[in-house]
Amino acid sequence: QRGAMVLPCVAELAPPLVARALVDILLRLHPDCGLTPMPPAQTAPAGASPMRLPGFCSGCPHNRSTKVPEGSRALAGIGCHTIAMLQNPMQTTTVSHMGGEGAMWLGQQPFTNERHVFANMGDGTYFHSGFLAIRQAIAAKVPITYKILFNGFVSMTGGQPVDGELTVSRIALELNAEGVNEMAVVTDDTDKYRAMNLQLALPHGVAVYHRSEMEAVQKRFREYPGVSVIIYDQPCATERRRLRKRGKWTDPDKRVFINAAVCEGCGDCGKVSNCMAIEPLETEFGRKRKINQSSCNKDFTCIEGFCPSFVTVHGGKPRKPAAPQASIEEFPAIPEPTITRPAGQYSILVTGIGGTGVVTIGQVLGMAAHIDGLRCSVLDVTGLAQKYGAVLSHVRFAADQNALHATRIATGEADAVVGCDMIVTAGDETLSKLKSGRSRVAVSTDIVPTADFARNPDWRMDTDALLGRLKQACGDGLVAVEGIRIATALLGDAIAANMFMLGVAWQKGMIPLSLTSIDRAIELNGVQVDFNRRCFLWGRRAAHDPAAVEKRIAGSSANVVQFVPRETLAELLSRRSAELVEYQDAAYAQRYRSLVDRVAQAEAALGSGDALTRSVAKYYFKLLANKDEFEVARLFSKPEFQAELERNFEGNYVLHFHLGAWPFAKIDPASGLPLKQELGPWVLKAFRFLASHKHWRGTWRDLFRNSAERKLAQQLLSDYEADIDGLLAGLSPRTREVALKIAGLPENIRGYGHVRVAHAAAVAKERQELRQALEAARTAQAA
Repeated sequence: QRGAMVLPCVAELAPPLVARALVDILLRLHPDCGLTPMPPAQTAPAGASPMRLPGFCSGCPHNRSTKVPEGSRALAGIGCHTIAMLQNPMQTTTVSHMGGEGAMWLGQQPFTNERHVFANMGDGTYFHSGFLAIRQAIAAKVPITYKILFNGFVSMTGGQPVDGELTVSRIALELNAEGVNEMAVVTDDTDKYRAMNLQLALPHGVAVYHRSEMEAVQKRFREYPGVSVIIYDQPCATERRRLRKRGKWTDPDKRVFINAAVCEGCGDCGKVSNCMAIEPLETEFGRKRKINQSSCNKDFTCIEGFCPSFVTVHGGKPRKPAAPQASIEEFPAIPEPTITRPAGQYSILVTGIGGTGVVTIGQVLGMAAHIDGLRCSVLDVTGLAQKYGAVLSHVRFAADQNALHATRIATGEADAVVGCDMIVTAGDETLSKLKSGRSRVAVSTDIVPTADFARNPDWRMDTDALLGRLKQACGDGLVAVEGIRIATALLGDAIAANMFMLGVAWQKGMIPLSLTSIDRAIELNGVQVDFNRRCFLWGRRAAHDPAAVEKRIAGSSANVVQFVPRETLAELLSRRSAELVEYQDAAYAQRYRSLVDRVAQAEAALGSGDALTRSVAKYYFKLLANKDEFEVARLFSKPEFQAELERNFEGNYVLHFHLGAWPFAKIDPASGLPLKQELGPWVLKAFRFLASHKHWRGTWRDLFRNSAERKLAQQLLSDYEADIDGLLAGLSPRTREVALKIAGLPENIRGYGHVRVAHAAAVAKERQELRQALEAARTAQAA
């Protein structure tokens, strides 16, 4: 048919697509060729497929260097920075080939009112041919700013050294000779330029700025009428991490920790850092944040989020549980599963997150198959997966080489799936390989956030829904365990989860390879051999006797986050009332109970459950327990904070605090917003003093009583009390749904300082709309 699409022009040309197209064409041309039409593509389970798109590594310089000021746009090229197109497609657009960076702007610029664009480029691209792209922009005299990341590695393809002996000064001198007169160097380490007099090697007039001034530099450069260049000097975070492990790079003796009690869950730390090491932490008082010490690359940008909950731990190391020694009584010899040598082809799909060692599992399986005398193939589908995206390893083996006709597992041909990540395992790509009655799946049910969490503080995935997708695809052949939680508790590092899940799958009989061959393959891999053997063994134990493994975790000193069970209404009120007594006094707690009791009585009269009462109990408490200076001091002074530090760190460490409240705040001249300052351990004594004088709150001794933030807190509290009083005056089945929304508005009032002000302004608009909807409902009811 003329004009019909034979093959899609976007995304991957998977073998089933090509096969279906060829069969359709052959049948049209030669109906008697003996082929039969291929069955339609397998329908994916109901519900949107979860996606794990690539993201910048934690601490990656691109988390900062690719950002542009409001109202500006950037052009992409070849390199890791292209991921910025996935994260903010309206700000970073139009990818080009290597050496063509910015070329599209030459054609666009005469026909648009847009005055200026930025263009991203890596140092490897610059040396290869990006230099030519800048030359053509100079010749065309267009207003464009090239941002050249100088990180010293070709990070996108494995961290190889950049060809050529590039330095920041050589790049600057070369571009200056070509006619670029407006340049700046932005770096995370201005001290090295002063200590080594590196600025003397730069062309005259090229200044060096700290990375915190990046936005101000960009705003100035976008007003320049010609070609300008910003050289962003910061090493690749992943390569720096690898070199630190080998003792070849200075490793700062400090780590970031978040006091969850102080955290408001506003997400400003993720906004400023775009860091994947910041993860959600569900608590009795809502979602907070935590730092994944296993993936943190010590970039420290997250500290700039306007929140006092961040402390830096100097001189301490993450506490790892002692290697558990299982007694014979606890864990007798584990019976081995029945292993049947595959008669034909056997296909195993390993799914997980790029950069966490998933490919290693495929390599171990391939080597183990070879040791067992089987023919095998291993295909790693990674793409940009090493940047926290989805990765799938297709492992196929058979006794006869001729049975391995394709390296990729086709639709419905997976015999087993080792699911190291829930989101990737429940995605459409993985599910297309499954067939009920044939495929078996061992999956880790822990939800690891995607890159979306850094931009959306309310991001979440429904574990039950994802498990439902898997059950629909593979039927009864599903084994689900909290692999990351259990492996981290037992072995002290989340990286243990992948080999742990392989142990689970093997013990459940999903991997038809001998125990001896897998052990030998782990040995031949040559990386953390004893550690990986223990990971595999604990996976076997968890598959065989999960209750005994959970008992071992419960009896250890491991820092394990327990999931918070749903509280009864009585428990919820009791916990929050006790907190308000500690916050101020018993009278303050009674003020809370009085309003909540009135709501409970009114809702009980409707006979419609306790959802409204629960909502008021949560959010009235949140406004009453506003985290002012006295409350932040009290939360840092509590013994629970010190106990949490002890569970996470060991060694002789000291704490530094990062505060942005008066009198410590400085004002950023570019944005006009306050900046946090780093303060020493003495702050804890000041916190204890404030905490012991909480009765000063609101009195003439309270130096903070007239601050704008304190006045906002009082206004929000009085508005909420007035709203609830108004709701109770005419609560009915017709108004209840709007009442629930009004009662829950404080959920989105989060953060400190200007962050809280912005959230409160957004909620104020929503409040006005809901009040109008409430009046409309009452009018309709009266009619």
